[in-house]
Amino acid sequence: MLTVSTVNVNGIRAATRKGFTEWLHNTQADVVCLQEVRATAQQVPAEVADAPGWHFILAPSADKGRSGVAVLSRQLPHTHRVGFGSDEFDDSGRYLEIDLPGVTIASLYLPSGEVGTTRQDQKERFMAQFGEYLQQLRKRAHTQDREVIVCGDWNIAHREHDLKNWKNNKKNAGFLPEERQWLTDILDNGYVDVTRTLHPDTTGPYSWWSYRGRAFDNDSGWRIDYHIATPTIAATATTSIVERAASHDQRWSDHAPVTTTYQY
Repeated sequence: MLTVSTVNVNGIRAATRKGFTEWLHNTQADVVCLQEVRATAQQVPAEVADAPGWHFILAPSADKGRSGVAVLSRQLPHTHRVGFGSDEFDDSGRYLEIDLPGVTIASLYLPSGEVGTTRQDQKERFMAQFGEYLQQLRKRAHTQDREVIVCGDWNIAHREHDLKNWKNNKKNAGFLPEERQWLTDILDNGYVDVTRTLHPDTTGPYSWWSYRGRAFDNDSGWRIDYHIATPTIAATATTSIVERAASHDQRWSDHAPVTTTYQY
């Protein structure tokens, strides 16, 4: 059995002060993928970097205070890789993968974008390059008899039932037709949206809620945190849940962990 959790921590230092450490102590996960760490190795709190029973690997952004991904694993990885062979993005703290026996697990923080700005141009360049890499990764894993799980904040709501106010977001980054089609193409070419497969007719389950207004209390959220996996291991998934906080004041991030168990 392999349990993998992914969460955008919205700053590991702030999340640690608000309760992330307690969550990490209590989780049953074997691997935890983190996004938006926003810290250098020296700035990551010791209770995370040196958490008993965990091996911590960080891929910080060269732009200090931004982005950053990390992986915590109970088993020491055979190896790890930062980036996906992109001159533009490999030092941006957006992709990190580890190899465990029979499976490669990655933490992804895809750019959020903003329509009409250079941020959206950046997102589109990232998507084009990363989409090609995912196909290379799948083929390489197949030749090595390995599986792949890419966890993280994909910053795209794929379908209408992946966000509450989809009608008002048709022209906004994260729900643009071309972004959604890009994710469809990923899923049509050798990958599976594990949570959606286990919850085919559910609205949500949402994993991100704005801090503005009463979005969390009204469950006006987005499902943008995914487990995207190769078919064989995806088929072994038995549960995939969003660990939504009991109340607004108990949140330690604007995202919630998405935790999936594979009978692998």
